Amino acid sequence: MNDNNGMKWSWEETILAFDLYCRTPFGAIGQGNPEIVELARLIGRTPGAVSLKMSNIASIDPELQKRGIKGMQHGSKLDEEIFAEFSENLEELSYQAQVIRAKLEDKSVSDIIDLEEIKDMPAGEYRERTMKTRVGQYFFRLTVLNSYGNCCCVTGLAKPELLVASHIKPWSVSDEKTERTNPKNGLCLNPIHDKAFDKGFITIDENYRIVISQRIKDVEMDSATRKWFMGYENQQIKLPEKFRPGKDFIQYHNDMIFQW
Repeated sequence: MNDNNGMKWSWEETILAFDLYCRTPFGAIGQGNPEIVELARLIGRTPGAVSLKMSNIASIDPELQKRGIKGMQHGSKLDEEIFAEFSENLEELSYQAQVIRAKLEDKSVSDIIDLEEIKDMPAGEYRERTMKTRVGQYFFRLTVLNSYGNCCCVTGLAKPELLVASHIKPWSVSDEKTERTNPKNGLCLNPIHDKAFDKGFITIDENYRIVISQRIKDVEMDSATRKWFMGYENQQIKLPEKFRPGKDFIQYHNDMIFQW
């Protein structure tokens, strides 16, 4: 392991820090965080240095600025350049981060992330495109779940194995670069509410309140299920620390998916 403490941060190191920043709640940015400790080990820096870099990135995050949350005010020009380049193309950010991590660990990307289905694909453009898609899906799930504190934004269910990173604007009609893996296009839901949202039986309004379609209200169900399902109507969802649902994505779901 190299000792890079005291040296300027490289492009590759900053990419890794930005990728981890996206997947980490602001309150969990600290030198005791196991993922920060692991990244520090990988790049030859102290956990304190990595957490400071992530706090510097936080200081230029407009989502946190809107809420009055400020990181350390000593970011570099490189931080700003990388944020500007990748903040609207997080799939590429995550892919580049995994490529860098794989190189540092002398592994392949498919060794770091379970990409079993592409291991036998011949090298080429199709394989790389498929790998980027899978890495993007992996990044999207981790980022959305972590942004919501690994809790369903409707029920508060806190069991990651039972949670879904649900797209607000469907994957199939989302822009590949700016929407498909954009955490602002995601909600953390339990499987029942995920399916109901996907089929347009529920939605959220511009104030993040739950709206329930008459189509599901008319469905036969026992009283306990009805009370559980309908009890969340007009309640505001649990909002994430960062990557709040984009109003344009919500509007799309209201106009094109929800069954009024």
